[in-house]
Amino acid sequence: MALTGATGFLGRHLVPFLHAQGHKVRILTRRDPAFAEWRGIELEAVPGDLDDERALQRLVAGADVVIHAAGLIKARHEEDFFAVNREGARHLAIITAREAPRAGFVLISSLVAREPDLSPYTASKRAGEMAVSEILPSGQLTIVRPPAIYGPADAETRTLFRLATSRLVPLATPAEARLALIHVTDAARAIVAFASAAADGFTGRWTICDPHPEGYTLREVLRTAAHALGKHPHFVQLPPAALQTLGLLGESWAALSGRAVMLTQAKTRELRHNDWSVGENELPPPNLWKPRISMAEGIAKTALWYRAHGQI
Repeated sequence: MALTGATGFLGRHLVPFLHAQGHKVRILTRRDPAFAEWRGIELEAVPGDLDDERALQRLVAGADVVIHAAGLIKARHEEDFFAVNREGARHLAIITAREAPRAGFVLISSLVAREPDLSPYTASKRAGEMAVSEILPSGQLTIVRPPAIYGPADAETRTLFRLATSRLVPLATPAEARLALIHVTDAARAIVAFASAAADGFTGRWTICDPHPEGYTLREVLRTAAHALGKHPHFVQLPPAALQTLGLLGESWAALSGRAVMLTQAKTRELRHNDWSVGENELPPPNLWKPRISMAEGIAKTALWYRAHGQI
């Protein structure tokens, strides 16, 4: 089993699940991986990145399945998203088609690929799907579209849990907006199931989420986190212009610091989108995979984990 993105938030959880299912795991990495979750797991690390042809050849050689979980979720420039999310996926698919022509290929995309016109990020995720689809036959390719993934130790969603500890919680997204979620453990389980199915020639494009595909409002999610921490905040709905202002401030900070930030004006267009729910026709067959962790359980346990580790 060949894997990119192993050192990312999802990848760190995915490796132990692959190992537990008896898969021999080979990862592409730019640094020496040393995670507590991987203690006792034997894996082969191939130094390199998605631009390194020799490294990709070593990665996929002899693999029965290639899982492409690497991706860029924040960047300073639009072209950076496409360089990784489209061209990186294309390069890996080309190498796989040449070096491991019978291997299943599992592309971890995103629910946002459903709305490519919203931002450079959403466009790059759809472009990655299209690039890989042009190279690999449908009987070899599985595309997975997870919604927002959360869980312990995720640096990107930690801000929401910190917000839930406040007495006054501003809500900048539309009050009626629906957001599907998935706990990282369920996401990892799903990908392992799809990878095993791909090895047997069973492929498709599926969106995964927790047991409530209709999703939640941001107020519901933050209230769940707050109550788990013994907090009872007051929520204030902000006007749409407030979110745009936050995006502008984020871009200003990025320009001053030289660092990529998550909250930009483009990201605010994603956040203002009303419907990030999942349709029943987008879900995988229940005999292939079903979620186990509800939002109420997952958000509460994650909030308590952050507090126990002094991060909120």
